[in-house]
This record gives sequence, C-alpha cells and structure tokens, in this order.
Amino acid sequence: MKLRYKIASGLLMIVAVAITAFALVLSHTSACEPAAGIADIAEGAETMKAVVNRCYGSPDVLTLEDIEKPSPANDEVLVKVHAAAVNPYDWHGMRGSPYLMRLGTGLGAPKQIRFGADFAGTVEAVGKDVTKFKSGDRVFGGAAGAFAEYLTFRENRAALIPDDVSFEDAASLPIAAITALQALRDKGKIEPGQKVLINGASGGVGTFAVQIAKSMGAEVTGICSTRNVEMVRSLGADHVIDYKKEDYTEGGEQYDVIVDMVGNHSLSANRSVLTSDGRFVIIGGSKGDWLGPLMGPIKAMIVNPFIDQEMGMMIAHIDGDDLAELARLMESGELSVVIDRRYSLSEVADAIRYSEEGHARGKIIISLEP
Repeated sequence: MKLRYKIASGLLMIVAVAITAFALVLSHTSACEPAAGIADIAEGAETMKAVVNRCYGSPDVLTLEDIEKPSPANDEVLVKVHAAAVNPYDWHGMRGSPYLMRLGTGLGAPKQIRFGADFAGTVEAVGKDVTKFKSGDRVFGGAAGAFAEYLTFRENRAALIPDDVSFEDAASLPIAAITALQALRDKGKIEPGQKVLINGASGGVGTFAVQIAKSMGAEVTGICSTRNVEMVRSLGADHVIDYKKEDYTEGGEQYDVIVDMVGNHSLSANRSVLTSDGRFVIIGGSKGDWLGPLMGPIKAMIVNPFIDQEMGMMIAHIDGDDLAELARLMESGELSVVIDRRYSLSEVADAIRYSEEGHARGKIIISLEP
C-alpha cells in the first residue's frame, strides 16, 4: 500500500511539474525586438508603411515602420490598401491572450509580425496562377497585415466590391459580417419565421447579425444598452431590449436561436429562454489570459450531448464565396455598415485601445486614403 501511495504521489508530482512548465512556456513573453532598419531592407527594394507587432503586450508594442513592399507569389494578389477595420481578433493576437492561442500564433513572440486582418483596396498586381482578379479591381477580404499600405493575399480570401460600396464599408465586412453570417446560417440554421435573439446587437458582429437574420426572414430581438436602442432598431430589429432596464433571460419569450457576443448570462439562464430544440451560438465571452474566455464554450461542450438543445462555440473562417454573398447583400441594400470611429494608420494603437474598451458602436475603421 505504501508503494502504491508513493507511485501515485510521484505521478501526481510529475503531472504538476509538467502542467506548471507548460503554463510558464505559454505565458512567457519575450522582449520586443528592435524595429526594422535600412540594413533589414534589400538594396533597391520598394518600401511601405506598415504597423508591426514584434512582441506581445499592450497597444504600446505596436510600431509604424518602413518595411519592404511585398511581391505576390504565383497564387497571390498584391493590393494597395485604402481602408482596414479593427476587430477583437486583432487585440487578442496583439496580447497573445488567452495564452492557449500562442500555440498557433507563436510562443514568446508573434510569428507573424504584420498586424491587422480586414482590408479593402485596389489590385496592383497578380501572380500568374490567379484567375479571379485582375489589376485595377476593387476588392475586400481578410489577410495578415491589413494595417499597411500594401498586402498580398490568396484569391479565395477576397471578393469584388460592388460599384456603389465604399472602401471603408467594404473593409468593415470580412471578420465581423462573416462571423454573423456563418453563426446564423451554419450554426444557428435559422429558417424564415424563427425567433432570433442577438446579445450584443450594437457591436461589430451584432450590427451585421441583426440585418442578416432579417434578410433570412427571422423575427429579430436585439440586446444593447440604452444609447444604442434606436440604432439597433434602425437596422431592422423587430424588438430591442435595453439590458440596463430588462434581463432577457427573465422574460417570457422563447427563442429558436440565440447568438451571444457578450457572455454575461449562464448557460442555464440562456437555456431557459430557448425553445426545446433551440440553438445557442457562442461568439464572445469574458476576458482573461487563461480559461476565462473559454469557460462558456467548455461548459457548452460538456452539456451539449445530454440535452435536446444545441449549444456550442462559433469560430468563423474567411471564405471568398461568403464574402461575395455579403457583397450581394450590400448591393441589394439588405446590409449596411455602422461606423463608429475612423483612425489613420499612425493611430492604430489608439484604435485598438478604443476597441478593447468594448463600447464601440459598429465598426472602427483605419483609413489610408488622403
């Protein structure tokens, strides 16, 4: 018995040491490397302005640098960026938080130092294998390094901008609107006439979710603060609930689909206002470096096999066909953009600070046009 106890104690100690070591590796943040200099740029190479993220940390780690202008590979497109948009994805990547994401973005420091994802601009050159776009096309999409004067992307990550849509409006769409579309269509599987609740209806994803749900024929309820009630109603919401005055989980209404960007109610509370076969789609959650943002999805994953309702997390992916669908909705007037603030390329750090406060109404734009 004593031997078994010693073996068990030894194994527990090994596991504890391994977990501690793993946590230390994940949470370690390396010092920032110096900014690029002339020596880092090939002789004769063209340069451009770009926001660079050489280490994890607050917006103070972001720098505006002169770096080499990229050249498109055979399967890539080079675009001159006219506008870009800020997303929570950006500052999560900037901070490397929650730490588990560093398994993909880089341990100690980011593997990809170019910053930003959503862009809109004009095609300057295309690789020989590209068939979808040509020089001069107005395009929008998602690719690493959007906060820069130029970037390259693969053609399946962009779509053409309709003639009557501005670069700023187009840049607002990729991550936020695709998240809304895929959450409602693929996870929520909404059908005409169903009741859909959007928790966080005044944010980047929420403003698009309200409109896309309406375009799909749903009866939409939006949750937002007092100052945003009229704005959410103007987007087409059939009902708007001011969360400062009313708790939607304590009302008598039942919903077929709930899309949650906020994570301010428990799973059981949300289940109580879902129909018996309803679907609960998690997009956002609480902040935290470790399990905080993941607790809701983890609980949903544990509960989901034992209930008739469907509960789970939604992670969007950039898709050219979905971008084209969003462009169609913009062109038809079924989808519009709410822009809260505009910043220049040199003010990206300030834009990220504002986004982190969590009070933006719609989208935050980085404008590169004069």
